[in-house]
Amino acid sequence: MRWQLGRRSTNVEDRRGMKVSAPVVGGGIGAVLISLVVLLLGGDPSVIWEQDRTSNDSPVAESPQSRGSKAQDQMADFVSVVLADTEDTWSELFRQNGQTYVQPKLVLYSGAVQSACGFTRSVVGPFYCPRDRKVYIDLSFYRDLKTRYQAPGDFAQAYVIAHEVGHHVQNLLGISEKVGLLQDKANQTQANQLSVRLELQADCFAGVWANHAQRSRQILERGDIEEALNAASSIGDDRLQEQAKGYAVPESFTHGSSSQRVRWFKQGIQTGDTQQCNTFGKTNI
Repeated sequence: MRWQLGRRSTNVEDRRGMKVSAPVVGGGIGAVLISLVVLLLGGDPSVIWEQDRTSNDSPVAESPQSRGSKAQDQMADFVSVVLADTEDTWSELFRQNGQTYVQPKLVLYSGAVQSACGFTRSVVGPFYCPRDRKVYIDLSFYRDLKTRYQAPGDFAQAYVIAHEVGHHVQNLLGISEKVGLLQDKANQTQANQLSVRLELQADCFAGVWANHAQRSRQILERGDIEEALNAASSIGDDRLQEQAKGYAVPESFTHGSSSQRVRWFKQGIQTGDTQQCNTFGKTNI
């Protein structure tokens, strides 16, 4: 990916190295509420219960790869460029539709972070909080993406950011709020299905960004698209569940299967049209 000459965003908030005190939820209603927030954000709520068994009043230790290492500083620079590119793309697309794009903030943190959506540990992975309109990422996730999920490459890393920004676009368009209202009235299986459709649309929006960024700024190099498709496939619910427990439970999916995530990212990058990302208008996704 050609990113080194790109514009740097001014919307990056660097909290790496800051210590955050973990709340003592005691396995009660506090843990329930936090796990529900994680679920709605597309994460795995089970990690909250696992963490609760060992949590205490002590501040969370910062990541061993926090601010200062050359690799981390370069990665922070990369994230800033990708964020800026999403800003340019979505600002233009919103302008074409007579709307104004409100740029999100991106928070870099290490270990754990406090957002308007609550306390979150980095094990949950990158996430978007609609309450404060911020994307949160611990850069150590990119190490996991390469080693644990077998999805290396800078464009795979860019896809992750573009996906979370896709959730911001959904928030601005009112899609997230509508889905939340529907989930409140649905049973668990139906709520999960709505979450899957929301996540797949964010994948499609990530593809739309890549399409326009390539047409406007020629950011792609040979193999980049394959990197992103591999990343989308590697973090499909079916693959993650099979790796964790040997089998998949489709009714519990919250992000979509590997094939679904690949298909909808392709839809966005091939068409460059947000109107082609209506995952809620399809019977079969």
